[in-house]
Amino acid sequence: MKKEIPNILTLGNLLAGCLGLYFIQQGQVLNASYMIFISLICDFLDGFLARLLHAYSEIGKELDSLADMVSFGVLPSFILLYLVESSCGDACLVGIGGFYKPFLVFSLALMSAYRLAKFNVDTRQSDQFIGVPTPANGLLVASLPLITHFQPEYAPYILNAQGLLIYSILMSYLLVCELPLMAFKFKTWGWQENKLKFIFLIFCIAALLMLKFVAIPILVIAYILLSGIQTLKKQ
Repeated sequence: MKKEIPNILTLGNLLAGCLGLYFIQQGQVLNASYMIFISLICDFLDGFLARLLHAYSEIGKELDSLADMVSFGVLPSFILLYLVESSCGDACLVGIGGFYKPFLVFSLALMSAYRLAKFNVDTRQSDQFIGVPTPANGLLVASLPLITHFQPEYAPYILNAQGLLIYSILMSYLLVCELPLMAFKFKTWGWQENKLKFIFLIFCIAALLMLKFVAIPILVIAYILLSGIQTLKKQ
């Protein structure tokens, strides 16, 4: 039974993702965003408890990716579709051959699936990520409806259909590219070994206190850029 505790949390992650899709169908985009945050908590806790209880299993690993696919791949794509269509209204552009341009957001779901499958077989990702992890994309997308609702002064920067579509394509690439990124897994709690991680976490807390939800996209972008700088310095 002890070994099933992390799997139960993983199923909680999946359930939250399914509920988020239901809320999107009902037009309740804020509730859909909250479901991503619940999924993130479950995703963190299932890994933490798996390490604490020594309850690793191949089933748990596969189940985690399946849950992440829904919560951080499919659900964020539908949130973005909702935002794109809200931004352009009846003027959503149709491209070559009658392709409905807002459907470009589903590139995130496709590349999330590829990224998660790649993660499961890539032995290089035990202490780092290769490509942006799907929860980071899910977190960023979940913050967008919250910013428009609670900090409406920033809404014009978010409710921009072309910008959201460009984000979808760019993040789709970053999910599967060969860019090493920091993994916030602490093998020890020593300052010297984890100095950069601790500094970044302190920066995250300060930014969230000052900027609230607006801080989330900034922090995700900072995380990607910081990891990129680290990679360049090692070369």
